[in-house]
Amino acid sequence: EESVTMRVSSYFVVKGCDKMKKTAIYIRVSTDAQAEEGYSIDAQKEQLTAYCVAKGWKNYEVDIDGGWSGSNIDRPEMQWMIEDIKEEKLERCLVYKLDRLSRSQKDVLYIIEDLFMPHGVDFISLTESLDTGTPMGRAMIGILAAFAQLERENIRMRTRMGMKERVKEGYWMGGGRVPYGYDYDSKQGILVPNKDAEKVRLIYKLYIDGQSPQKIANTLGLKYERLVMQILQRKSNIGIIQYNNEEYKGRHEPIIDEATYYKAMQEMAERSKKKVSYTENLLTGLVYCGKCGAKMRYQKWSKTGHKLVCYSQQTSKPYLVKNPDCDQPRLWAKDVEDVVVTYVLNMKMELTEPENAGVSKPSTLEMLDARSEEVSKKIKRLYDLYAESENDLLLETIKENQRELESIKVQIENEIKGKALTDKRAAIYDKLSNLKDAWQYMTISEKKEILRLIIRRVVITGEQVSIELEF
Repeated sequence: EESVTMRVSSYFVVKGCDKMKKTAIYIRVSTDAQAEEGYSIDAQKEQLTAYCVAKGWKNYEVDIDGGWSGSNIDRPEMQWMIEDIKEEKLERCLVYKLDRLSRSQKDVLYIIEDLFMPHGVDFISLTESLDTGTPMGRAMIGILAAFAQLERENIRMRTRMGMKERVKEGYWMGGGRVPYGYDYDSKQGILVPNKDAEKVRLIYKLYIDGQSPQKIANTLGLKYERLVMQILQRKSNIGIIQYNNEEYKGRHEPIIDEATYYKAMQEMAERSKKKVSYTENLLTGLVYCGKCGAKMRYQKWSKTGHKLVCYSQQTSKPYLVKNPDCDQPRLWAKDVEDVVVTYVLNMKMELTEPENAGVSKPSTLEMLDARSEEVSKKIKRLYDLYAESENDLLLETIKENQRELESIKVQIENEIKGKALTDKRAAIYDKLSNLKDAWQYMTISEKKEILRLIIRRVVITGEQVSIELEF
């Protein structure tokens, strides 16, 4: 009796014994190819299972990715199959056609050279008579994978060209990313105002009347103030479609007239000009509550100045509230700024110039890059030798070199991170070298830039101020 293993979702339905290595029958159909002759799931399954029977391969499984694109390998059954390969459970993989595996040349070569071959898994394409068990089969894989990717790029180009022509005629580009206040009518190919259209009109009215985006968001039940700003700036609201930095007259009904839209844009420009930063607000965006973890903001406190207030104690931005019962006291912003500035101006006494500054020495990163290139070339040569003579010793050598290459990649990543930190420290040292003398002559924006270079955040717990540095 045949032993068949078939995946259903993420579970196995197993009949018979499954101790031997299996043959994976991999089937993929994209949503566009479901009805194509010869590419349906049933058609592929019938021919591939018949091939297994003819070859006498009794222990096989059928892995089906239905409705998945071949542009990448992020597909459920493909990922299951990769896990089986790594666990040495597969003997061979059988597909109807190479592009069923992937339409990406890079992904095809990765699957075959880095997964199939190192784990001794043969690959067979039924309709193209490809078999990686032979040198000619391996050579043909690279050629056909290149053509598969070329076809994918052609499809993408034709799709983009068709999309542009569609938009030029005034039709919406598709059902995705439909603007707030509209629904997409797929039959007409246009946007249609929905029940939220009236809310969009009200957003423009309230904004022009002088209300803030946050107040509008609170009034209309929108979560973020930036959503209000996005709605205000969308030209789709006046019947314009924006595509690839160009504008086209749409066939859809505008929600507002152009006069209202440009009046709102003028109001936005004027508010932007008026928006100034108070000279004392040096720590805007840097201060956090140590009791609940929420951000803290500057709040005007009569005519005497500003206090730092925990957002959990505010109702203006509910999404920033961490604990509505937070009892963090409100401290004078000037007192906290004095603590921070005093600390920063005296930091140069705690910092020392980087060792061996200006001294030329061999670059570790350059040496690692050179070693990575050397090992990569060695792996490629070993693959060529393995193609001519399938030797277990060669296969083990390939694995060892691949492990070394992975280790080198980790070292390179750590070296890059270390260099970035060293460069940042050098920049900070340079900035701090004469900071105490220059501070009184610096503009508010220059002071803020310095503080953000040095400080990750300022945490206030009760009346205690803690400063977390960026290095």
